[in-house]
Amino acid sequence: MPECWDGEHDIETPFGMLHVVIRGAAKGNRPAILTYHDVGLNHKLCFNTFLQNEDMQEITKHFVVCHVDAPGQQIGASQLPQGYQYPTMDQLASMLTSVVQHFGFKSIVGIGVGAGAYILAKFALIFPDLVEGLVLLNIDPNGKGWIDWAATKLSGLTSALPDTIMSHLFSQEELMNNTELVQCYRQQINNTINQFNLQLFWNMYNSRRDLEMNRTGSALNAKTIRCPVMLVVGDNSPAEEGVVECNSKLDPTNTTFLKVQAPYVCLFVFQPGKLTEAFKYFLQGMGYMPSASMTRLARSRTASLTSAGSVEGSRSRPCTHSDSSDGVGQLNHTMEVSC
Repeated sequence: MPECWDGEHDIETPFGMLHVVIRGAAKGNRPAILTYHDVGLNHKLCFNTFLQNEDMQEITKHFVVCHVDAPGQQIGASQLPQGYQYPTMDQLASMLTSVVQHFGFKSIVGIGVGAGAYILAKFALIFPDLVEGLVLLNIDPNGKGWIDWAATKLSGLTSALPDTIMSHLFSQEELMNNTELVQCYRQQINNTINQFNLQLFWNMYNSRRDLEMNRTGSALNAKTIRCPVMLVVGDNSPAEEGVVECNSKLDPTNTTFLKVQAPYVCLFVFQPGKLTEAFKYFLQGMGYMPSASMTRLARSRTASLTSAGSVEGSRSRPCTHSDSSDGVGQLNHTMEVSC
């Protein structure tokens, strides 16, 4: 992969165009770090705070980072045409092979949130040889049934799309108690994402279980994911039950479960230091963290937590704030971090 790939690209795939942003250049035979955002967000809203964290930059300077925006979700995207059939979750996953081939990646380590976590898990199932590891935040492996989806769609007729998206991205507690935070995200989503395109992505994500069961007889089968997986969930997350179920199905010797006390959509905002530390050890387990960077990051972390450990912190910060606070030490297979 040449240096000139750094920047924004539109990649043609069998299921339509994908907007991709490359940061950095390939380093030897290391995998690319590939990110995929949740529904209601794009790569900037979802990952900027995390990747701008000083400790995370100590990691990413050793890797090429590839951000993928779901079709029509990037900032400034044109409205998709009337009658456009939005790709299914399987198709969205398959589109990633065109990205990998276009840039010549040997393999990837995926970081996905919500819908993006689901898509990356699908990608690992369909193309296991291309995925070396997955970091999945707030994944819901089952999706809604058609009755739940119909109820969601009907409720959407009486409430604005941003309100519906807010209910997906935040727990009811966060909606009530973090008005400034919610309004910040509401404004960002209203101003940066085409609402017609967002509705299509939202509808497809919500109807995914029935579509997949009609074709294959099952939804996401986490049991067959073979690569190392780190599952992360926020406290009071609407996806908490799904993440716990996913954790129960994965190989316990190859899976790490991290519960973080932070708003569902804002794990990267409130806990970038803790997630960076966890990601560092995840990469170390695959043999990809240079020793010099490990030493520097180790010096920046003085708290070694057990599964019941906690670090005091604030939760009433706006979504544009990037926090660097004490994080986790050697990562256990199950850990709960408080903020």
